[in-house]
Amino acid sequence: MKVLITGFDPFGGESVNPALEAVKQLPDTIAGAEVIKLEIPTVFRKSLEKIEENIVKYNPDIVISVGQAGGRFDVTPERVAINIDDARIEDNEKNQPIDITIFEDGQPAYFSNLPVKAMVKEMRENGIPASVSNTAGTFVCNHVMYGILYMIDKKYPHIKGGFIHVPYIPSQVVCKPNTPSMAAADITKGLELCIKAAVENKEDIKVVGGEIC
Repeated sequence: MKVLITGFDPFGGESVNPALEAVKQLPDTIAGAEVIKLEIPTVFRKSLEKIEENIVKYNPDIVISVGQAGGRFDVTPERVAINIDDARIEDNEKNQPIDITIFEDGQPAYFSNLPVKAMVKEMRENGIPASVSNTAGTFVCNHVMYGILYMIDKKYPHIKGGFIHVPYIPSQVVCKPNTPSMAAADITKGLELCIKAAVENKEDIKVVGGEIC
């Protein structure tokens, strides 16, 4: 089994991206699966082109993209991506699409086919704060998650795919008072546990993981 996992380069004025730093530190094999690590640009469209290039190259069974969600306290597998780009800030090539459909022939939304609740359970049982997220935003993170699931729907039905958001690391919040962070080693551990759960669970588990609002 092969797992392709991606992390974005730094964006929004940050000098590092915790997603990429954590991905780089993952072991090459997890739960018997080969782990292929990939850096992708925080750029609309180009990010998806890089991912599909590597899907064609490696033919992975699982594709997981990881992104920074400054302000979150925990590692959050995403449940759903929506078919809209609505960028509050520019990407790394100064693109700022506003209210643009990602793929005209795509569904309004796609749900991850990863076992997101099993991933959260695996992390919590091993001391990593985690929860299911029901919004991947409308920036490049959602764009990539939607794009992966669109590709699965249209071209690669054998693949399981989705997205995980991670918090800032401590060095990023030195000048951001009262902003949560998580040690890079813990983020890496969380991602490793997510991959383990994705490899070992063909179907997701049914446990409480929703939100009231």
